Amino acid sequence: MPIPKAPYLEFEKPVVDLATKIEELLATSSVTSTDVTELVNKKTNLQKRIQSRLTAWNRYELARRPGRPYALDYIEKIFTHFIEIHGDRRFGDDAAIVTGLAKLGQQSVALIGQQKGRDTKESIRRNFGMASPEGYRKALRLLKMAGKFNLPVITFIDTQGAFPGIGAEERGQAEAIAVNLREMAVLPVPIIVTIIGEGASGGALGIGVGDRVLMLENAWYGVISPQGCATILWGDASKKEEITPQMKLTARELLELKVIDRVIEEPEGGAHWDPDEMSNRLGTILKEELQALKLLSKEDLVEKRISKLGSIGVFSE
Repeated sequence: MPIPKAPYLEFEKPVVDLATKIEELLATSSVTSTDVTELVNKKTNLQKRIQSRLTAWNRYELARRPGRPYALDYIEKIFTHFIEIHGDRRFGDDAAIVTGLAKLGQQSVALIGQQKGRDTKESIRRNFGMASPEGYRKALRLLKMAGKFNLPVITFIDTQGAFPGIGAEERGQAEAIAVNLREMAVLPVPIIVTIIGEGASGGALGIGVGDRVLMLENAWYGVISPQGCATILWGDASKKEEITPQMKLTARELLELKVIDRVIEEPEGGAHWDPDEMSNRLGTILKEELQALKLLSKEDLVEKRISKLGSIGVFSE
């Protein structure tokens, strides 16, 4: 298995050192299969031990880690016949959101994904995955197309939030997100949402209303980042690790709160250690979830979706 590229998180470094040693051994002629097997088992056990001790902050770090698979990576590995659709037909084309048509197995689907960049140039072009109103209106254009042609919708969430710039606000950022929330709530086709990395605030919700909300094991989902929350509460972003457990951002916590419907386990070490395996797991689950949703009538689909949305939250009187 290839070693992910740097930079490495602090708790990843022992695993990287061991994986590097394995690669060096494999490059020599004196290595035996027993030597390699022992080291590979040691590496796997080390990853499992680290995984079992991850804090909420560690999972937040993993969700933001460079090298983690992005929406287009999953689209390339899971789907076929992908045709990208550009522009909102009002203002322009927002590269922070990718939309298009594709096939999941034999089923035609509509795809929407938030996309970050791998290098500085691409990150700037995609605005670091932070969409402007035209991105959400491009998504809305595809949602309406999906409703018209009876195509299931699959979305991939991975954003720090909607872009908060002056231009975005002038062009109606809040209105664009609100319209998407309304339209997705009553769209008469199956909608499967997957949080693959960061799921922050209204930027995530703008493509996040679905019949089934899935979440990768090391993703996070919440109204604000730990840094932002710590700054608001104490005026000190350095307290981010202290506040993270209280925010209930992680997949297991959100499943318990019934904010999401299913947690998808990642390969040992995280999705970036084995993107192919992560894609295989996600693809299998998407097919499974879609097959179950296709059994429902349009009326039942919308009714169950609205009922599900109305039941989210815990409160007492």
